[in-house]
Amino acid sequence: MDRFEAGDVLVTDSTDPDWEPVMRKAAAIVTERGGKTSHAAIVSRELGIPAIVGAERATKALRDGDPVTVDCTEAKGRVYEGELDYEVHEERLDEIPDTEADVMLVLGDPERAFSLARLPVDGVGLAREEFIVTSAIGDHPLYAIERGQADRFVEGLRTGVAKIAAAFYPDPVVVRLSDFKTDEYRNLRGGTRYEPEEANPMLGWRGASRYYDPDFRAAFELECEALRQVREDVGLDNLVLLVPFCRTPDEGRKVLDLLAEFGLDTDAIDVYAMAELPSNVVRADDFADVFDGFSVGSNDLTQLVLGIDRNSAKLADLFREDDSAVKRSIRSLVESAHAHDPRRPVGICGDAPSTVEGYVEFLLDAGLDSISVTPDVALETIVRVAQLETEPSDGGNGERDGGNA
Repeated sequence: MDRFEAGDVLVTDSTDPDWEPVMRKAAAIVTERGGKTSHAAIVSRELGIPAIVGAERATKALRDGDPVTVDCTEAKGRVYEGELDYEVHEERLDEIPDTEADVMLVLGDPERAFSLARLPVDGVGLAREEFIVTSAIGDHPLYAIERGQADRFVEGLRTGVAKIAAAFYPDPVVVRLSDFKTDEYRNLRGGTRYEPEEANPMLGWRGASRYYDPDFRAAFELECEALRQVREDVGLDNLVLLVPFCRTPDEGRKVLDLLAEFGLDTDAIDVYAMAELPSNVVRADDFADVFDGFSVGSNDLTQLVLGIDRNSAKLADLFREDDSAVKRSIRSLVESAHAHDPRRPVGICGDAPSTVEGYVEFLLDAGLDSISVTPDVALETIVRVAQLETEPSDGGNGERDGGNA
């Protein structure tokens, strides 16, 4: 990593949050492992960096120092020898139409916030804290407390979140509360002192279950203090909080109680549930009693509805957000939430709207109130939504049955 320079092409086996400072400098990224919802794919889309994932033997085929061109303009990425010529196409922002459904951004890097705020979007539908913690802080929050660096942790998180909120003010910025998995927390400085080694971190101690746990409560308090300062001290009241991986309504109530205890008035700030678990769909009525809205996390929802490890290259062809089981789950969630309260917002912040052809049509037909996409497809999504809102609906057909009844 130390020899990597800005503008280089990063070729590696895979990436995780520790790689993000290097990824930000890359002209393009190529990994041997991973699918379209792998860490490398998700972060590169947010950063606007071309990336090819699942390129077997890439580290052997591409030699250090060779000039190459990474082409991601089509469905299948390619790497060419040498530096090829390319064309740039421009869009006039004043010709982009308005839409009834909100089109928002998925954003992790605060340094891009002010430039991206010039896009004609309706705010940020998913702001990830993990990018800020990894890039600007680097310490496990409990390690920061142990070293007497709690104020530094709070300041780093506050500054990053405030940049995003200020750039898009007064439009809403939905900030997802921390969702590091144990293996990712272990990679932060001091993380191995506090984190267990789990056989399956994807389904382990993550999201809501961490916040009220006595072993993590002090760390969550730092997070809440940073967000409180953004709202009250900086004056950016456009924050909406998003609770990830909330398994039960009772767990949601515990989190809301903690937010209030740590200085975040849940009567004054909207708190959404990330709908990414089958339980969020099956018990949508009960979750709607607890939370002010929902944001569909299509990556984990697809993984858990279909029983597929989203990082498995072997199962990549089966990981389909357009499978009928996933689509029916999303429809059911929207129907339940709107039946509970027609004003109860339901959006989506997973990767499907950015990567799956025809998914925007389905989402509008299903009645979602907002669609969040990566910056690279924001303009075309706005144009497509505007077209669809003036065309008769075809019912959002085109589902893959995947062998289901």
